Amino acid sequence: MHIEPGLVDGAKISLSYATAAAAGATGLWYARHAIMERGTVSLAIRSVLAAVLTFFFFEVLPTFPVGVSEVHFILGSTLFLILGAGPSAIGLVLGLLIQGMFFSPSDLPQFAMNMTTLLVPLFALTAMARRIIAPNTAYVDLKYSQVLALSACYQGGVVAWVAFWAIYGMGTEALAPVGTFAFAYMAVIILEPLADLAVLAGAKALRGKTPPALVTPRLYSAS
Repeated sequence: MHIEPGLVDGAKISLSYATAAAAGATGLWYARHAIMERGTVSLAIRSVLAAVLTFFFFEVLPTFPVGVSEVHFILGSTLFLILGAGPSAIGLVLGLLIQGMFFSPSDLPQFAMNMTTLLVPLFALTAMARRIIAPNTAYVDLKYSQVLALSACYQGGVVAWVAFWAIYGMGTEALAPVGTFAFAYMAVIILEPLADLAVLAGAKALRGKTPPALVTPRLYSAS
């Protein structure tokens, strides 16, 4: 989902600073909520875990250049279900920043666009979770259809933002490569729910053994 260098440049790139600032402020709001739930230490631990996992997603899992961007297995719904929205938002930003600073410096000018592309779908996923998951359902008890909806929301949001930046920067000539990228990203939408269910099954097996500070309260709580 990386926005390629030169795709958006000049005065146009200033829009990404505004979207990233808004996304960052929203992420801090969710982080504040996480602190009220389980304290600052838990937020810090979960944020570090999310950053490590994000870096793993970017640098270790397979990456495929397709169309206007790259297909990454960024398992946003997995992060959300295990760690919560606030820690996931912080971890996504930190993982993206670490990758850019130490492994892909050419991505740094596009940092605000990439940050927006990762975070806004996470917040959309969070809103969807409130609508499709009953208050008396812990995340470890989710059905495949619910997990699929969450994954599709996140990955669809990523595709939508990549498409927006590409068309914003290149105009209509971006339509064909955007379509190719979107089609290729279907693989992530298919695989992510399976990864989510596997992780949730593992978490369910560890119920009562997992330190509360490491996970979102909703993972095991039905409220």
